[in-house]
Amino acid sequence: MEDVVIVAAGRTAIGKFGGTLSKIPAAELGAQVIKHLLTKTGIDPAAVSEVIMGQVLTAGVGQNPARQAVIKGGLPDKVPAFTLNM
Repeated sequence: MEDVVIVAAGRTAIGKFGGTLSKIPAAELGAQVIKHLLTKTGIDPAAVSEVIMGQVLTAGVGQNPARQAVIKGGLPDKVPAFTLNM
């Protein structure tokens, strides 16, 4: 059995519906969080084994925003990612 370790967690800024963050795609916000966590922790992007991203309103944002965030955030293509519809 392998040990499971959460090295870091992050979240985007909180805004109100239709507010200043409404024009920024969720995948872009997620990518910024990933980039910040990579910088903050100094972890090698290749060491990331999975990304889980939660999103409340997923309609119209494209397929699997977490996958988009992984690619835009600078993680290797092999890192699996999934989005939780919250």
